[in-house]
Amino acid sequence: MSPPLDGLSAIVTGAGRGLGRAEALELARLGAAVVVNDYGQPGRDGSGEASTAPAEQVAAEIRAAGGTSLAHTGDVSDFEQARQLVELAVAEFGRLDVLVNNAGILRDRMVFSMTEDEWDAVIRVHLKGHFNTSRFAAAHWRARSKAAGGPVYGRIVNTSSEAFLAGSAGQPNYAAAKGGIVGLTTSTALALAKYGVTANAICPRARTRMTEDVFAGLERPERGLDPLAPEHVAPLVGYLASPAAARVNGQLLVVHGGMLAVVERPRVAAKFDSKQDTFSYDELDALLTPHYAERPDGETFAAAEVLGLKRE
Repeated sequence: MSPPLDGLSAIVTGAGRGLGRAEALELARLGAAVVVNDYGQPGRDGSGEASTAPAEQVAAEIRAAGGTSLAHTGDVSDFEQARQLVELAVAEFGRLDVLVNNAGILRDRMVFSMTEDEWDAVIRVHLKGHFNTSRFAAAHWRARSKAAGGPVYGRIVNTSSEAFLAGSAGQPNYAAAKGGIVGLTTSTALALAKYGVTANAICPRARTRMTEDVFAGLERPERGLDPLAPEHVAPLVGYLASPAAARVNGQLLVVHGGMLAVVERPRVAAKFDSKQDTFSYDELDALLTPHYAERPDGETFAAAEVLGLKRE
């Protein structure tokens, strides 16, 4: 029996380390030919000289295991370099079937202290980087679909975060970028469905270079797989990239340590109708102030309870 991704080609961005590496290895294990993209800067804030080593090492690891892979060391936040990444996959493998967007950086700061550059840099790499690659992959699939006269195979898996779902006080740039990625994903899912392409987003929780501070106090187990290992996330990416997930589109899924949660779109929690032509201040005060007075202090998202998140 052939592996589920046999004959397919994939791009994984930010695949030189952590989650991206685990995802690239999993896609290759499932049979895909993989372009491993990583700009290779050593700092998790996007600092330091770019290096070809991280991407090349993962590509070599895939080939050593019998798979097909090559490295791309471009910056996906650059529009032209993202174009070249997609063109490389098409040129090498004949087409692109799967795009996994994972590349990102952190520049944490409270909102009252954040600089313009700290905001722009994170939005550029996360949100613009996801858009850039998606834009060229989408154009590729649309052109193929028109040539074929019907749907083609295409999968996008984007990386959001629980920082978007439940808030993160010291990460207004990161939380905003990850929320934007969900919006980008749902819009892309609607736009590309008629071409046979799906787009979904995941919120992974894993111990990586990006999260070393968040999980610093959580010990690694002496035996067995670390509950926060990226390898817990990679199988979901493999599934979403596969033919089995053809009916999964425009979805947001949280995954970590053997747990998977399917997140619903926001629902109306309460509804009020004005007894006049329009609301007055006094009427809103009489309706909304008691409503919020009954809620726990600081609780703003039901997702925090649903996902078992601790709010600081």
